[in-house]
Parts: sequence; C-alpha cells; structure tokens
Amino acid sequence: MGISEMIYDIDDLQQLREYLYGWSDVEKVRTALFADFLKHVRYQNAAEWNRAVRLCECLAIVGWGDKEPVEAVRGAYFNGNPNTFFVNRNAEPRFLDAVWSNRKAGVAIDYNLSSFHKSPDAPFVKESDAEVAIGDTQPIKLSHQRNWIPKNPIFITRGIANCYENSKPVIESLEKELKPALNIRMRPELYGGAINRIVFNCSFSFYDNYHCKTNYIIADESLKLKQKDFYPALLEMFSMKEIEDNGYYLRNRFTYGPFKSDTGMMRVGVVFEKEFSELPALRQKQVLGEYLIHAACQCAKRLSKRADYDFELMVSDFSSIVQEWEGA
Repeated sequence: MGISEMIYDIDDLQQLREYLYGWSDVEKVRTALFADFLKHVRYQNAAEWNRAVRLCECLAIVGWGDKEPVEAVRGAYFNGNPNTFFVNRNAEPRFLDAVWSNRKAGVAIDYNLSSFHKSPDAPFVKESDAEVAIGDTQPIKLSHQRNWIPKNPIFITRGIANCYENSKPVIESLEKELKPALNIRMRPELYGGAINRIVFNCSFSFYDNYHCKTNYIIADESLKLKQKDFYPALLEMFSMKEIEDNGYYLRNRFTYGPFKSDTGMMRVGVVFEKEFSELPALRQKQVLGEYLIHAACQCAKRLSKRADYDFELMVSDFSSIVQEWEGA
C-alpha cells in the first residue's frame, strides 16, 4: 500500500504525523501528496472532499514546500447548507467552492451555487473547465481540517452590515486597508502553531428606520453583567417606551468567548454605541484601533498560560499595524 492510500486509514493527527515523518525522503512525500491533492480539487462528492481534507492535513504537517498553502474549510452557506472551500493565508479562495444540498440519501453538491477559483500553482486547472460530471449523493459526514496553515491570527469581522452613515468610510477602510495589511504583514510563522484564529466580531449601532434599529448602551464594566442582567439593568436606565423608540440594547463593550484548543479558535465581541459614529472619522479610527489593541492584549493575557505561543510578538506586530492604520 503506497503513501497516498495509507494516509486515509490513519485518523489520529499525531499518528499521521509520525507516519509521514517516518519516510526518509520528506520532499518526495510532499510531492506525492500535492499531486494527489490536485486530483481532488474538483471533488464531486463527500468522499472526495474528505480525501482532499486529509491531504491538506498531511501537507500542513510536512509543509507545502514551494506551493501555496491552502486550508480546507467546512462552513455554512447563507441558506444554512454546508459550504466547503479552500483558502490561502490571505483568505483568498482557491479551487472548488461548493455549496451542498441535504437530501434523504445524504449530501450532494449544488452546482448552481458552487464556483471555481484558479490557483497560481495549478494554472492548468482552469475556471473555464467548469463542465464536470454531477457527483453522487452520499450519506457521509463532510470533514473539516483539524490542523491549520500559518496565517494572520487575528480576523476582524462584523455581526451585521448595518451602521450609521458617518461610520461607513471608517468601516470601509477597515475592510479594504487594515485587514489586508494584517494578512500581509503579520508574521504567523514566528508566533507558533497553537493559535489558529482569534475572531474579533464588531457590532455597530444603527438606525435604518423605526422597525430596523439597534443602539447599544455600554454597561459599566465593573458590574460584570451577564446576558440575563442586561434588560433589567436597562429598565433602570430608561423607560420601556424609550427603549422601544430608540432600539436600546445594553451590552458589555467586550465579550470574550472560550478558547477551543482543538480548533485553535477564540471569539471576541466588540460593541460600539451611537456616540462612536458621531465622532470625526479620524477619531473613530483611533477609538476603533484602541479597542482592537485592548482586546488583543486581553486575549494574550487570558491565553498565555494555556497555549505555547509568542503572544508578545503577535500583539506587538498587531499593535504596530493598527496604529499605522489609525493615522493613515
């Protein structure tokens, strides 16, 4: 049995690591894995996707060499159906991005909602080669990659797209300037492998109309309020009519979720009140930057004893990039 088949029989990552490094010529192993991976980038069913995931796990172990590393991700599409895709360290899509439909007999790719993206390492696998046979339905659970490639560990996203008009330029700058700068200039190879991603989920106040509005009131941090405490505390500050008319919601400025060592993930919520959007654009950037840096420092403090990771260097790099963005 060759290496390309043996890896599918080993499910434990540590055993897989030992098996792969048991071969004397790692470069030969890497070449064989990548050649097999290219055969599965147009996966047509769940079994083929799962094989592609295992190949990505193997390549994350032995390294991708001179090829662009990609990560196999299983997520959810807008309609809630499974979504599988490959991304590089800059979150750019590669190869087949598939949306699946759930059927009685299992899962099958919905090709009407799926798309294909080119890769610099496989120019012969073209987007124009989109005519592929419709894959079969299989009662197989879709796998997800359990290890990860080095990438910017801090991912900034938004809960919903709504915000006040005065904040739109700042948020656009966040998306188009700060996030790409973090992807390019952070140095994940130097920090270690314990952290996959720390997700900062930013929620901004907004008022689109009377029926679509949210204005956050920031709770006193010293009170350490829980979810169940927010509305009773809000009623002590405003009448029910004021709460309804203005769409008030009491929230903590920062919410830190648990760190999951198996996925290397942690989620942090950052909330912005209406008054934030009334500030001049430059001041909004400065405040936003201050909050992000504070959250990064707090995450480092919370995780420093749990994860073997150079948090000091990570926070230093992050702070430097954010502060440069603040003044741009």
